[in-house]
Amino acid sequence: MITGNKGEWSEIYTLFKLLGDKQLFLGDKDIEKLEGIVYPILRILRTENNGDFEYSIEDEIILISGGEEILKIEISEFKRKAKFLLEKIKVNKERTFSVPEIEEFMQSINCISLKASSSAKTDITIVVHDQRTNQQPTLGFSIKSQLGSPSTLLNAGKTTNFVFKISKIKLNDSQIKNINSISSRSKIMDRIDSILDLKGQFEFVKTERQIFSNNLVLIDSRLPEILSEIIYQFYSSKKSSISDLVEQININNPLNFDISNQHQFYEYKIKRFLTDIALGMMPSKVWSGQYDATGGYLIVKENGDVLCYHIYNKNEFENYLFNNTKLDTASSSRHDFGSLYEENGQIYFKLNLQIRFL
Repeated sequence: MITGNKGEWSEIYTLFKLLGDKQLFLGDKDIEKLEGIVYPILRILRTENNGDFEYSIEDEIILISGGEEILKIEISEFKRKAKFLLEKIKVNKERTFSVPEIEEFMQSINCISLKASSSAKTDITIVVHDQRTNQQPTLGFSIKSQLGSPSTLLNAGKTTNFVFKISKIKLNDSQIKNINSISSRSKIMDRIDSILDLKGQFEFVKTERQIFSNNLVLIDSRLPEILSEIIYQFYSSKKSSISDLVEQININNPLNFDISNQHQFYEYKIKRFLTDIALGMMPSKVWSGQYDATGGYLIVKENGDVLCYHIYNKNEFENYLFNNTKLDTASSSRHDFGSLYEENGQIYFKLNLQIRFL
């Protein structure tokens, strides 16, 4: 029996839904359909443990081939199964669950696992017809479902800690102990406030791991500083969405960019950063700037619509990431941040970067 969570079942739902729709709808920054632009789907490619399979759309029939074997199934069958599975995903309250009726159909179309077998981030590969260029690009996607809980874009780790030096004050041991013992619900913000009340200042020094710092500098040489400002703003205010935090940084202009002509320095650089994370950059690995096989996201909305964001349509993809992500507080004990500590006679404080979808 196949069991999976809502996100995993959403992958199968996406396969059925796209084969039933026969076309890809593009999404805008608000996760609504962009009017007037669709990509007719020619084929969907899927790698299973028992081989590669191709779902080819021809009129009202879908041909499924694995080597020589050809199955023919009516498109209406995929529409019915997508609708049925969507309801099952929506009503289920378990962390993982099975859908026997769908499992039977999956096996009949050589779909034997919930997750496509792939080492890259690609969950589904689609060949579309682009009417604007008359080309047939092969597009790789990672599937993000809104049917379950919001997924993370950048996972927290010690790799994503930013180190700040506390300057302008000398703290004694008992002050450090008192501040570190604050254990309120908003303990990190409250600890920051206590340091500020004592007239201390936070000066960004470095990221905890050099690889992450170098990855950021590769994207943009000022990115470590920009992110440190955004992270500090997040932990010391009520703002959490990326767009709100960047708007505030833009007003403060901490890096003293020349904004006399309204250049959107901060927004542009953060969009590049979000896109690179979405398409392959990881804090712990050297980033070459090469996007992996996936070039975008398919979003499964709560109403069952599936919307496409792809580097192929760069502006929509960047705007979607920028407008639909926020900073989030991870476990400070697990990732070792949010406390004052001393090193070589100097006091430091670490803040952590985690990014989650809204």
